[in-house]
Amino acid sequence: SSFYSPDMLSFETMLYRLTAAVVLGIIVGLEREYIGKVAGVRTNMIVSAGSSIFAMISLVIPFVAGVSEQTIQTTLPDRVLSNIVVGVGFLGAGIIIKEGLRVRGLTTAATVWYVAAIGTLCGIGFIRFATVAAVGASALLFTFRKIDALSFFGKKREEDKENEGENDHLHEGS
Repeated sequence: SSFYSPDMLSFETMLYRLTAAVVLGIIVGLEREYIGKVAGVRTNMIVSAGSSIFAMISLVIPFVAGVSEQTIQTTLPDRVLSNIVVGVGFLGAGIIIKEGLRVRGLTTAATVWYVAAIGTLCGIGFIRFATVAAVGASALLFTFRKIDALSFFGKKREEDKENEGENDHLHEGS
């Protein structure tokens, strides 16, 4: 029997996977939104959802195209998945800004790339692992922003010195 079948991905299954990708993208995007980054909840949600859709497309392309099982074994549908990584890389490059000697947006760009992986996991059905990855990344992003890893060494990053108090209005009342 073939790995691919007409009922491989029912509408309900696709909707469940897409919904999981949206929710997990929102969870990761909340930390970015909270600190006032441009790529926040909406960006992370859409990147995760889009990646999930592309992942599901990659699963059904061989069936829809009527590709033989032998061809599937030698030409895996991973081409779509690898292009998610490349496409999101271009999106991330647009988020990174060089200002003089400083570079800004690396964490936000990496977060967008990361949620693409989370969405891909949802699209191929690994929702439990995607959930652990999303919640874990969100917790780490939030924790390390609060702790400021470099403060353990008594140093303050130049960026933090220059931006002290700049985003205080975002946290009023919290």
